[in-house]
Amino acid sequence: MATLGIDFGTSNTAAGIAVDGAPRLIPLEAEAQTLPTAVFFDFEAREMRIGAAASDALLAGAEGRYMRGLKSLLGTRLMRERRVLLGERLDFIDIVARFLARVKTQAEAATGLHFDRALSGRPVRFHSADDARDAQALTDLREAYGRAGFDHVDFMNEPEAAAIANRAALRPGDLGLVIDIGGGTSDFTLFRQRGNDEIDILESHGIRLGGTDFDRSLSIGRVMPQLGMGSEIRHAFGGDTHIAPNAIFNDLATWAKIPFLYGPETRKAAAELHKFAEHPKRLARLIKVLDEELGHDLAFAVEAGKIRANGAGEAGDADPVIDVSMLKPRATLPLPRDWMRKRLSKLAVQMGDAAEATAQKAGLAPEAVDRLIFVGGSSLMAVVEEEMRARFPRAELHRGAALTAIVEGLALRAGGDERG
Repeated sequence: MATLGIDFGTSNTAAGIAVDGAPRLIPLEAEAQTLPTAVFFDFEAREMRIGAAASDALLAGAEGRYMRGLKSLLGTRLMRERRVLLGERLDFIDIVARFLARVKTQAEAATGLHFDRALSGRPVRFHSADDARDAQALTDLREAYGRAGFDHVDFMNEPEAAAIANRAALRPGDLGLVIDIGGGTSDFTLFRQRGNDEIDILESHGIRLGGTDFDRSLSIGRVMPQLGMGSEIRHAFGGDTHIAPNAIFNDLATWAKIPFLYGPETRKAAAELHKFAEHPKRLARLIKVLDEELGHDLAFAVEAGKIRANGAGEAGDADPVIDVSMLKPRATLPLPRDWMRKRLSKLAVQMGDAAEATAQKAGLAPEAVDRLIFVGGSSLMAVVEEEMRARFPRAELHRGAALTAIVEGLALRAGGDERG
């Protein structure tokens, strides 16, 4: 029986196996080591596209339904709601399962092996504030692996897998803290290097907060006001006004909720807001976004602007912007680096609190940590590094394979389990 290590992430997915005691990552799309966790139901071709092909179809204007951030739906009621897609009634467990089945098929084609077992990464907490929902998320994901064709699946905390992959970064006796800032969660593992190629896991902790929350905050702060968020709306009778309800704008700024906004009820609500708006031009943009299904285009633009602003000082991009030309030709919104860091600082503080709590749960002071190991795409954000440096002033920083450390650890553990 062959076991496939799978890092099914909010933003990206990767798969790997162990070969001669070393991790081997399996290309899942061309030669790329990671695959965007995205699907596109192409209404014209009558097929489901995944990964970069899904995003390409969306940006090319193909008619269909795009979905990203599916991992964030695990444990919610939405996972088991059925909807008609390409003539089938599917729930979101089916959709995740079909994505995972493609990963399985591609891995088998690339390796010549048959994978009937999976070792899957999981956040320490899918839902940090709700135990029942957290347990349901694991149930949902386990069921998705079963529907994808795996006979058995085991799970491993993602930061613990990253610790295995990065154990060589520590000296014998050193105390390391994995800081895994993913798309939907922030996870932390405190571990000690034994000195014999083994580690001791001392504590793991996690919260439901990640890179997509950065995107959401920036979108709400910069883009949504241009669509009418915060606008004054006149009462239908009388001269009083009220502020436009936030619900539509909050959902439009949230990757996983965008596909649910294109129904008639949302469009009707937007039309009502536009009818009585003090600034109708802004609400007209909201109607345009809903009618032309531009929500994901905006989300991609915010994400791209965030990346440019994060690297502004080093890359020489002195005036980073969010490209909103889909709303108006050549239109941009400024995204100053200092404004972005200030905007995201509250989220970074929450991540810092959780990292520090990991050490406290183990009965250790932050000063005891020797090495901070950053993994996950959003760990590359400067605001995260600054917060963690302040919390753990004595620790050295280590950046290994930020996007692949988890799957490398899963591959090593899966290979070790098979040898055992």
